[in-house]
Amino acid sequence: MRKCSLDNLQKVFALIAENASLYLPVDKVGGAVFEKWQEGTSYSNALNTVRSAKDFFFPQTENMMEFKTKGKEIEVVDTRDEHEDFVVFGVRACDVKSFEILDRVFLCEPVDSFYANRRAHGVIISMACTRPSETCFCQTFGIDAANPGADISCWKTDSEIFFEANTEKGEKLLSSIAALTEDTDEAAVEAQKAKIAEIMKKLPLAGITPDKFGGGKTSEFFNAPQWKELSQSCLGCGTCTFVCPTCQCYDIRDFKTNDGVIRFRCWDSCMYSDFTKMAHGNIRNSQLERFRQRFMHKLVYYPENNEGIFGCVGCGRCLAKCPISMNIVKVMKSLGGEA
Repeated sequence: MRKCSLDNLQKVFALIAENASLYLPVDKVGGAVFEKWQEGTSYSNALNTVRSAKDFFFPQTENMMEFKTKGKEIEVVDTRDEHEDFVVFGVRACDVKSFEILDRVFLCEPVDSFYANRRAHGVIISMACTRPSETCFCQTFGIDAANPGADISCWKTDSEIFFEANTEKGEKLLSSIAALTEDTDEAAVEAQKAKIAEIMKKLPLAGITPDKFGGGKTSEFFNAPQWKELSQSCLGCGTCTFVCPTCQCYDIRDFKTNDGVIRFRCWDSCMYSDFTKMAHGNIRNSQLERFRQRFMHKLVYYPENNEGIFGCVGCGRCLAKCPISMNIVKVMKSLGGEA
């Protein structure tokens, strides 16, 4: 384990940025967002960013290819440009876990090469949560806010920051900043872990468990009468899906230009009325069906196909951002007989 003074953190950032683009949470109006570091950029102390670090590997929009036309000739142009070496600093444990969920989607056969290239070129430095929010429930899904994982785990005190490499990528990066850090024992980190554990026990959602959900529960929950009442207030705005670090649905579209076509993909939402719309119509015509799809996927469908891993990481963003305060916790309580 290594450590350095917080007074030297900007020097650490500068050293990292010499070899790769560095991104970190920065305070903005409306909340913290990931931004590219430049001299003088201050690291945000916000618990979490408004949108997750998912954008670095699965961006909201990206061009996939171009078709250039000239007369009857068509040229297919590979426009991909996801080979930048980059480092994302300050990722919380919930978002770190989300990468495992996304990996199971985009790195299974056939591999999504856009996503895979970004994963290969990215290094994740996580940060333990010293001030979890009342909307946090990552422990529900077995995530430890005090042990965030990733390529390098970090813990920050009032005066120092501690680093521990977890992967080969992490070891390489940590060695590159060795001149600004020093070896240390784990006493301060262990003390912080204990404090975080006590805070997590006292959070309002600490008692939420997923025990009643998981694979093999489709028939039990699909026609549950609670869906009608739960979905009645849903606006279908898609906010929950756009702030979610694990949602992976996208649409592929073509945009006509003066000399051809650009094919791009963009995030989509199962909450939208045209999400599954095809030539023959839509298989989910009501908001109830769309609402049910979102939460059944997180709690039943995904774990059924992924060794029991749930499709939610308890980051709490949907709790904080839903305009009508409808969220996965309320769904779990209602279907589980707790409310």
